[in-house]
Amino acid sequence: MTENQNISGPVVLILGSGPAAVAVRGWNRSAFDQIVAINNAWRLRPDWDVSIHPEDFPPEHRPPAMIQGQSRIVADDYVPIQNAYGGFVYAGGTMAFTAGYWALGALKPRVMAFFGCDMVYATTGKTHFYGTGTADPLRADITLQSLEAKAARLQLLAAERGCACVNLSMQDSRLVFPRADLDELAALSPVVPDTATVHAAKAREAALGYMVPSGRYWQEADRFDAAALADLDALWLAAHAATLRTVRLRETASPSRYRGAAASGFRRGA
Repeated sequence: MTENQNISGPVVLILGSGPAAVAVRGWNRSAFDQIVAINNAWRLRPDWDVSIHPEDFPPEHRPPAMIQGQSRIVADDYVPIQNAYGGFVYAGGTMAFTAGYWALGALKPRVMAFFGCDMVYATTGKTHFYGTGTADPLRADITLQSLEAKAARLQLLAAERGCACVNLSMQDSRLVFPRADLDELAALSPVVPDTATVHAAKAREAALGYMVPSGRYWQEADRFDAAALADLDALWLAAHAATLRTVRLRETASPSRYRGAAASGFRRGA
C-alpha cells in the first residue's frame, strides 16, 4: 500500500467499445464495484451501473430503459467535474478521458480499470465491437495532439488522489497505464507522482489559462495555441517518465515479491 492510496474507494471499470471489449461478457462481476459504460458499451452486459455519453450521442443508441441502481451521466453532470480537474483542453476532448475524470471525481475510486478504450483502430474490419464506427480520438482536435500525454495526465492526477489507473486490455494501446489482470485489481496501489515535474506541468496549465467553463472548447478554439499545448503534452509525458523512474528506483532498493511490478508502472499492495 502507498501513502496516498484511497483504501476505501471502489474498483471501477471504465468500459469502451473497442473490438476486444466483447470479452467483458464473460467476466465475473465481483471484480468491480462499479461499471461505467461509455457510449454504446452498455450493450455489452446488462449489469452496468453508469451510462455516460456526449451531448451529440444519438438517442436511439442510448439505453432504452434502466433498472434500479443504474444512472445516465450527461454533460450537465460531467462538465463541472471535468472543470475541477483543469477542463477539457488539458484533459483531452474524447469520452475515454471524460469518463475517467468523471469517475475520479464522482466515485472517488481506488482503482480505475480501463477496457475497450485503447484508441487504436483497424484499417480493415471492425473498429468497434458492434462493427465500424467513428475513430473519435483520432479526429483533428487541438486537445488530442497526444493521446499518450492525456492518458499520462489522468494517471498522475488520479494517483495524487489515491487512485491507480490500469489497462485490462492486452491489445496495442494509446493508453500509457500499466497492464493488469482481473485478479490483481483488489491489491493495486497507485504510483507516487514525481512532485517537481507534475508541478511544472500544472504551472504551465495555469499560465496558459485555457479554461472553458461551458466545456464547449471548440467554440473558442481560435484562442488556443497548438504549439503551446504540444509543449504542455511534453511536460506531462516527462512527468510520467520521471514518476516511472522513481518507481523503478524504489523497487530496486526494496525488491517487490511480485515479478515485473516496477516495469509495469504501478505498485501492488502488500
